[in-house]
Amino acid sequence: MAAADRSSSIVEYFGGEAGYRCGYCKNVTGNLSHGMWAHSMTVQDYQDLIDRGWRSSQNFHQRITGQRLTLLTSGRYGKNTPLRILMLQLSIKGVFLRTVVFQLFFLMTQLKKIVDARDPTELGMRGLRSGKYIYKPIMNQTCCPQYTIRCRPLHFQLSKSHKKVLKKMLKFLAKGDSSKVAGDVTEEPMDSHREDAVPCSCVLKNESDISQSELKPLSVEETERVETEDNNEEEEMKEEVTMKKVESEPPQTCLDKDSAGSSERSDSAKLTTPKPGKGADLSKPPCRKAKDIRKERKLHKLLQNQPHTLEVSPSQVEPQVLLSQNSKSKANQPKSIEDFIFVSLPDDATHQLEVRLVPVSFEDPQFNSSFSQSATLFAKYQMAIHKDTPSECGEDEFTRFLCDSPLEAENPPSGPDCGYGSFHQQYWLDGKIIAVGVIDVLPYCVSSVYLYYDPDYTFLSLGVYSALREIAFTRQLHEKASELCYYYMGFYIHSCPKMRYKGQYRPSDLLCPETYVWVPIEQCLPTLEHSKYCRFNQDLKAVDEGCIKELGRVRVLHKRTVMPYSMYKKRRKGPSDEASVQQYASLVGQTCSERMLLFRS
Repeated sequence: MAAADRSSSIVEYFGGEAGYRCGYCKNVTGNLSHGMWAHSMTVQDYQDLIDRGWRSSQNFHQRITGQRLTLLTSGRYGKNTPLRILMLQLSIKGVFLRTVVFQLFFLMTQLKKIVDARDPTELGMRGLRSGKYIYKPIMNQTCCPQYTIRCRPLHFQLSKSHKKVLKKMLKFLAKGDSSKVAGDVTEEPMDSHREDAVPCSCVLKNESDISQSELKPLSVEETERVETEDNNEEEEMKEEVTMKKVESEPPQTCLDKDSAGSSERSDSAKLTTPKPGKGADLSKPPCRKAKDIRKERKLHKLLQNQPHTLEVSPSQVEPQVLLSQNSKSKANQPKSIEDFIFVSLPDDATHQLEVRLVPVSFEDPQFNSSFSQSATLFAKYQMAIHKDTPSECGEDEFTRFLCDSPLEAENPPSGPDCGYGSFHQQYWLDGKIIAVGVIDVLPYCVSSVYLYYDPDYTFLSLGVYSALREIAFTRQLHEKASELCYYYMGFYIHSCPKMRYKGQYRPSDLLCPETYVWVPIEQCLPTLEHSKYCRFNQDLKAVDEGCIKELGRVRVLHKRTVMPYSMYKKRRKGPSDEASVQQYASLVGQTCSERMLLFRS
């Protein structure tokens, strides 16, 4: 036995609750999950938990009226309650519970601790949100199964819509242009991968439906309408025998040659201007395909760059020879996400954007100095987007919701320069915060938590833009911490069409809810089309490798003393709690159950 180690995670397990309102399909009692309260949590434990389908509940917000709430001091919640309050029964109908509680216990200085100690799903009300509540959906029973999704940033592929968002931001910063592009298809929810309450018009596309042109860079020489080059362009170039000099002769010269050739073939052939709609105008140069123009310009550019290597006339050089010599040229490679994000702005740029990474700690000077502005922005966002009242999004709510993290900050030598823990990624435009992305930096990933932004800048698609910035940030952290190579986007809900857009950040994987192995999303989509709950692991003999094997080894914190459950079981008085502990251990896995401390009264 040992005294409680401050470096250990300490949790209270609540078990599976009765159904509550679903934020996706609006089913009143269809949302089912297991929950636990994290008094403290190490980054490694949280990493292992989200790899088993757990998730922090920062985006939990429900409003249930007309139900009876009982706060007990005995049984499951009683002795585990930090303040051990007296039995209280409140009958609520049509009002927020928080308002009632505040009125009844206005003089109690530790009211927030009472509220924070409650399970949000048990309270079932909007406003009492907290980052310390961790939950795991009961996948085979809940109305909208929520599959953990992660993106692989090291192989990330920018889609055409992603490029449009990035270019829109660059254009705004450089020229101040806030006009919306006609026919823009980037209508993802502004909360992007964090929110479940904002409608989404994006439809998930299977990989086979994504054209290869979306995965290539924009051509430098062409107009913006020419987005990419065909994959088989080089093969088509091999069929070219000779090359024309693009700018050596005026277009009329080509026309004269064509006219002379035609007169030799037939004296009766004359150039006439047809009536409108009656055919091509032979008095003008023939139209040429944009693809052919690109080929010639590329070859012409290669000739100019390599004059010293040519001992023959340029017209006699085979195009494929030049292409093979320049096959590794950067111009032929797709643009990376960094090429779009970190491009240099002109000296006379209209706006300046700065992204600051601030640790979530009131001991940090940057966090303290920006707290008021950040909290004001949060309130503006919640009232405009989620229709909260001012009392539901004040500084206390903001603190409990997005600043009160259970994660213990760590800064090991082998980790990233910023260390591990919870952070606010602040987007400063011309000296003011316009958006804040809340993220967790963990040993193997950057986990996206929440985003709030200034509604006045909705036209910038800040949800999508911040997701792309976070993917780029993950790639940057990987350079120092090689194991940190994933970007977690929360849950993917295929049964809710508005939540399928998360699958557009490719390549990505979904977590099998039974064996907890990662499966590429392309392999999961066909089965999800037939059933909202699926086992993605096709190996029917595969089992959960991290399942509980020895219940007696589960670590327990009892009366400030750490002990194995086998010892606690002998000391325990009253009814057996073995079934509850068995369920807890099976959900968190053997590794976490032997590392975390399960609080028992």
